Amino acid sequence: MQTDSHLRMGVLAELGWDARVRETDLAVEVRAGIVVLTGTVGSWAERVMAQQAAHRVAGVLDVVNEVEVRLPSGSARDDTDLAHAVRHALRWDALLPDTRIESTVAHGTVTLAGDVDYPSQSEDAERAVRNLTGVRLLVNKIRIQPIDLASSEDVKVAIEAALSRRMAREVAHIKVEVRDGRVALSGAVTSWAERRAAVGAATAAPGVHSVDDHLRIEP
Repeated sequence: MQTDSHLRMGVLAELGWDARVRETDLAVEVRAGIVVLTGTVGSWAERVMAQQAAHRVAGVLDVVNEVEVRLPSGSARDDTDLAHAVRHALRWDALLPDTRIESTVAHGTVTLAGDVDYPSQSEDAERAVRNLTGVRLLVNKIRIQPIDLASSEDVKVAIEAALSRRMAREVAHIKVEVRDGRVALSGAVTSWAERRAAVGAATAAPGVHSVDDHLRIEP
């Protein structure tokens, strides 16, 4: 078990290692394994990258992201231009039902709405937009309207099989419950990467419209 000071040094080193993040503008605090990020960055994408960098450090349990986005001079975009860029990003992503996704842009804040069939499509839509220049804040309000393809038991079996394929350790410690397309994961994993793999496996299963993550990290 690493101390908070060791975790802080590890997060700082990971931020410095990731060329996509200007770590000199960020501050890191660690309290009982929970990382708190503060400071400023020049884009929403960089804010997300900083958060992901902190999660990659072994021993980090959770990340509180309080980083503010301040667009550098010259990178701000007119809301109309940004709205067109958002629509192009959604339209050119072959994995997205772009005509079912709506966007609203106000002062650099992009809000996504509409409905899709799978949670993974909601994540893909967010990923398609977050790297656009001029985005100050991204709010995802996309609803999941799944196609009822399988019974709860079939979904449970499919998720457990996916966990066995994707995770290096035994998955007996992860409990999967499914009801009406809603999946609840509980139990223990050893790292954030393992937790993300478990949630990703559940999210991608046909017939799933939401995943409740109750997994705990026990390094």
